Amino acid sequence: MKKQIALFSLVAAALIAVPAVVLAQDTPAPAKKHEKHGGTPFHGKVATVDTAGSTFTVGQSTINVTAETKITKEGKPASMSDITVGEKVSGSYKKDEAGKLNAVSVHVGEKKKSDKSEKN
Repeated sequence: MKKQIALFSLVAAALIAVPAVVLAQDTPAPAKKHEKHGGTPFHGKVATVDTAGSTFTVGQSTINVTAETKITKEGKPASMSDITVGEKVSGSYKKDEAGKLNAVSVHVGEKKKSDKSEKN
């Protein structure tokens, strides 16, 4: 009788634990936020520019420029018209509910070398 109770307790404990394990496996890990950039980083050469639609393409990604997007060129404020085909860009974007990639920041041009490397 004691063996039956022990076996029943073991089976009951296993049945209680199984849904918790299955739930843990079904829950996706939260996406990592890139806190330094305020979004997901991107970089590359501009393939296309649509000034009317306020978008540009880097690789396979079409990035939207919004009123909140901070655009810089050579460390100074810039605008959508400063983004040209073939220009190197970098920055970050956030994906909205519709799946659009909205730029948080766009840096036009190559990064300048530090003063130390220019002196050498």
